Amino acid sequence: MTNFPFTLPDKGKTNDFNPNEFISFIWKIPFRQEMEPGRAEIALRERIKELNCLYGMALLAERYYDSMEDFLRCLVELLPLAWQYPECACSRIVFQDRTYKSARFRISKWRQVSQILMYSEPVGEVAIFYLEEKPPADEGPFLREERVLLDEIARRISATAIRVSAEQELQEMNKQLNLERTSLKEANAVLKTVLSNIEEEKKRIYSDMQSNIDKVIMPLLNALFVEIPKPQRKYVEILRNNLEEITSPFTNNLLRKYHSLTPTEVSVCNMIKIGMRTKEIAEMKGLSVSTVHRHREHIRRKLGITNKKSNLTTVLQSL
Repeated sequence: MTNFPFTLPDKGKTNDFNPNEFISFIWKIPFRQEMEPGRAEIALRERIKELNCLYGMALLAERYYDSMEDFLRCLVELLPLAWQYPECACSRIVFQDRTYKSARFRISKWRQVSQILMYSEPVGEVAIFYLEEKPPADEGPFLREERVLLDEIARRISATAIRVSAEQELQEMNKQLNLERTSLKEANAVLKTVLSNIEEEKKRIYSDMQSNIDKVIMPLLNALFVEIPKPQRKYVEILRNNLEEITSPFTNNLLRKYHSLTPTEVSVCNMIKIGMRTKEIAEMKGLSVSTVHRHREHIRRKLGITNKKSNLTTVLQSL
């Protein structure tokens, strides 16, 4: 924020505003109270050249919004045209260790220089040279208006450099984001392929396992079931049902729907599902009949069929 040497009125109190005091501060080129008509016309032409210079500079900044080098290379050719004696003027811009020179450039003792600052640090300078001696004016052969113009040019170079730097940084960030987005898409495509392959492999393994159980193990268990005494046949039945569970995952479906079932309750559910009675389950698991009854009650409650006529075996077989 600009620090004025006077206090601006608060909002709503602009009746106290003194425009003459304000203009005298912001108007960098003082009024010439007395000027001959011929000289006034000359001064007017000089101001038009200066305005053209600033306007041209704005157009160059817009055209070369992402290249400070191109902007300064064109600007250095434009500057001499704005000075009082363009036929013998040349210019030089030094910016961040790079030098840009206009046509016919040559260093001479008639010079006007303004420092370029970025973030209050010097980064270069802009200079105008006359190649031959001219009548003395306000600053050697240079006008005070030209001093104001040169300082403004230096300020605008700084502002343009800051904007171009921000633009280049933004473009670099966008480029990096695009690269990362492309990499992410490629990674997602690879991941989808890997997951698809894993799923296919799982299906293949499951199919092979199911085929081996059906073709190899089940015939052996069926033959064993016939050969062993009746009291031991329940063990073969449980083994056969557990193998069938591998190919038809009752336990996973049960746990997915009813998360609160304990491992013991899940085991009891498997036995109830194959038609085992409470006494048989108690003998098989080494539990008392009353304990198995409690497990059955807990299972009915967790399945939401307490106080209903639903048969627990039928409910479990439907899962």
